[in-house]
Amino acid sequence: MTPVIQPTGDKAFAETLIRHNMVAYHQQLGWHWDTALFDQQWRELESFELVINATPVGVLCLHQEDDAYHIRELQIAPPWQRQGLGTAALHFAEAHARQAGIHRLRLRVFRINPAIALYERMGFRVLNTEEAVHAMERRIV
Repeated sequence: MTPVIQPTGDKAFAETLIRHNMVAYHQQLGWHWDTALFDQQWRELESFELVINATPVGVLCLHQEDDAYHIRELQIAPPWQRQGLGTAALHFAEAHARQAGIHRLRLRVFRINPAIALYERMGFRVLNTEEAVHAMERRIV
């Protein structure tokens, strides 16, 4: 399934989806959602929504830092997971970075998140691990 990926300013959708998808990890790790921090970071991000049949089903947030594009959020609504939307979003992020002349994609992911398998399949490798989080990178050739 191929989503339409388009710029978005729908912070409410993004925050709701992120909070819903991440609540189990936050609870397990004793972390708490910081709305003020999310509000601040939202203004700094290039945000895109993944849309199927005119309905938003995911969010992708990118941030360029030096020589890399950081995937700050990649969230897919649960009914749409495991249908290739994450892969499509990663291909979009790669094309977006390449168009900007950037040759690295980076992300951070909880060590207990099964999405690690997707990232590894897409060529990301663990750079380091701090506490409960892997920092991963993929070189764009």
